[in-house]
Amino acid sequence: MPESPDNISAFRRNAVLGLFVLAFVLLGARAFDLQILKQDFLRGEGDARHLRVVSIPAHRGMLLDRNGEPLAVSTPVDSVWANPRETLQSPERLRELAAVLGADHRELHRRLSERATREFVYLRRHVNPDVAARVQALGVPGVALQREFRRYYPMGEVAAHVLGFTNIDDQGQEGLELSLNRWLTGEPGAKRVLRDRLGRVIRDVENIRPARPGKDVTLTLDQRVQYLAYRELKAAVQAHGARGGSLVIMDARNGDILAMANQPAFNPNNRAGLVVEASRNRAATDVFEPGSTIKPFTVAAALESGAVRPDITLDTAPGMYRVGRHTIRDIRDYGRIDLATLIAKSSNIGATKLALDMEPEAMWGLLHRAGLGRSTGSGLPGEAPGLLRDFFYWREVDQATLAFGYGLSVTPLQLARAYAALANDGVMPAPRFVQGQQTRDVERVMSADTARQIRRMLETAVSREGTGHRAAVESYRVAGKTGTVRKSGVGGYAEDRYVSMFAGMAPASAPRLVMVVTIDEPAGEDYYGGQVAAPVFARVMQGALRLLDVAPDDLPGLQQVSAGEGAV
Repeated sequence: MPESPDNISAFRRNAVLGLFVLAFVLLGARAFDLQILKQDFLRGEGDARHLRVVSIPAHRGMLLDRNGEPLAVSTPVDSVWANPRETLQSPERLRELAAVLGADHRELHRRLSERATREFVYLRRHVNPDVAARVQALGVPGVALQREFRRYYPMGEVAAHVLGFTNIDDQGQEGLELSLNRWLTGEPGAKRVLRDRLGRVIRDVENIRPARPGKDVTLTLDQRVQYLAYRELKAAVQAHGARGGSLVIMDARNGDILAMANQPAFNPNNRAGLVVEASRNRAATDVFEPGSTIKPFTVAAALESGAVRPDITLDTAPGMYRVGRHTIRDIRDYGRIDLATLIAKSSNIGATKLALDMEPEAMWGLLHRAGLGRSTGSGLPGEAPGLLRDFFYWREVDQATLAFGYGLSVTPLQLARAYAALANDGVMPAPRFVQGQQTRDVERVMSADTARQIRRMLETAVSREGTGHRAAVESYRVAGKTGTVRKSGVGGYAEDRYVSMFAGMAPASAPRLVMVVTIDEPAGEDYYGGQVAAPVFARVMQGALRLLDVAPDDLPGLQQVSAGEGAV
């Protein structure tokens, strides 16, 4: 018997109602499973997609000059990054992004495709603020900004070699930035943040570890003196068509380096196209034969060893002297001269005779104590130790040529330290670049009496009769020595390539500053140290003494003090 329509209708009604009840039961069970049983798992999955632990960049410490002026600072900048998986889901937006970044959209797509398995890829580091704002406004999926720091050098190329520079991650690569990197580098922090679907930070959730900034370091450099040294050195190199040059100024009392300049230079704020030749800190890495600037130490060694008396005279006639098969020459016949004239006229024959009157060990000993042939311990990266061969291997001609600065090599920094011993009554300070930094013990090179005698002789070299008269500074007594050496090359010494130099100190009555100037390969007929380097010394020393408020010691009517008074 067929069912009635009412029964069919009731069945359908009950079936539909049953399906709804079953659906609600299933939904309830699913909700219970998701909200109760799998709550922790799902929350973790959601957090994994939207919560991120990000690094908090640490501010690198500043480099300051001795007067607190900034020499290197880190400024906050933004970098653009992307999550390739999210960004590649909207490939049509890459053309807009590439236009803002100044990149090729095909190259951008290729980079993201090759790194599609990563979650973080830098697109452009350290962008300008306007570029960062335009990237933010685009709202490209998966593209966001990361706060970082960029190093900036207010003096540009003026102090580039001594300060060095950092890489894009703000880590020291050269100069004091590298040697002081441990002090300057901070410790990054960490925090948990919530990001939206575009990768942008919505809010900070939790600070895990605060960032610890690096330490500020006060250097011994004086910004004013550094600029003066850079300006005059650059002008001299350009005026003489030279290949390069270096200049070092040291405080004779404590070894503080007040200025260190080199040519050619580079701009650490824009290193595009930087070549190694320009980035080298010549004052610490380049060695040269010191030539006649070594003669004061030859005289000091002879006096210290007792080989000669201070009042000795030497016969240099007829202007040439045979040592074995070699001939030593002066530029003219000076006849019989005393030690002061030997230095003032820069007699090679006089220096040779002094050297050969000494035991080799005595001569080597003083040069070694003066720091020649060994590192200064300044901490500058790549510092060269120079060369001073052991006296055991010297021949007679080696000892003779060493007397006037051939056969050994030094850096400008080494030579400045050695002259600081003459300025500081025989005690050689260790060079330092950090204000107040403890340095190793000072070294006694010679007696105070010998150092004072040498200083008086060096004053005659800057007199009107001396080779260094162009190094004179008005109102100050100056002591110093010129040097001119041929550069060695394949097959021996070149006939037309020279290094011109001047090393000296002021005020000579109580030396405060020691300076070494070297000019590499000056062109033309004016290549002697007295013509090329001495005028640079005079201009820089005059300005430096004024800037540092050092009292004159050679004013008219001023009672002169002895060369030893007031020396530290």
